[in-house]
Amino acid sequence: MTRQHNPQDLIDLFEQTFGVDYQTKLIQGNDEPIYLPADDKTPYHQIVFAHGFYASAFHEISHWCIAGDQRRQQVDYGYWYCPDGRSADKQSEFEVVEIKPQAFDWFFCVASGYPFNVSCDNLEGDFQPDRIAFQRKVHAQVMDYLENGIPERPARFIQALQKFYQTSPLAADDFPYPEYPTGWCN
Repeated sequence: MTRQHNPQDLIDLFEQTFGVDYQTKLIQGNDEPIYLPADDKTPYHQIVFAHGFYASAFHEISHWCIAGDQRRQQVDYGYWYCPDGRSADKQSEFEVVEIKPQAFDWFFCVASGYPFNVSCDNLEGDFQPDRIAFQRKVHAQVMDYLENGIPERPARFIQALQKFYQTSPLAADDFPYPEYPTGWCN
């Protein structure tokens, strides 16, 4: 039996898994994703994901899983971000900081039976990023985590997803090595 992938399920699972310990809620937004620390008006931290997109929720949870205590006290964790339309150099910098979050995205997708798509997030750039090369870097990080251990917060969320979606424990075979399509020239 398969379950429909409903963003509300992720909101509920996140609340059950982290709500009490971290005073943090996953919130469905109408615009761009953002992380908002608690303040005078809102007594809890908010991970706001874009437009109710299931994959956006995973990606924002991934960034939260990486952010330490001090980063979680800052809007968008105080991270550097260069918007869509990046040069090749800026795209390379972007991809370096995206490897770990997208590795967690991939784990979450497998744990919930949802398709994973690596995101280069540069639709307006003046060049075409090499998605396969980037996904290979993400794949290497996934394999490293599988071999050396997944950090506590993403591991907790993976377990919650596996229980809810009734999926098997993660294995290296769940993460196929990205291949270039036949006839690809790079």
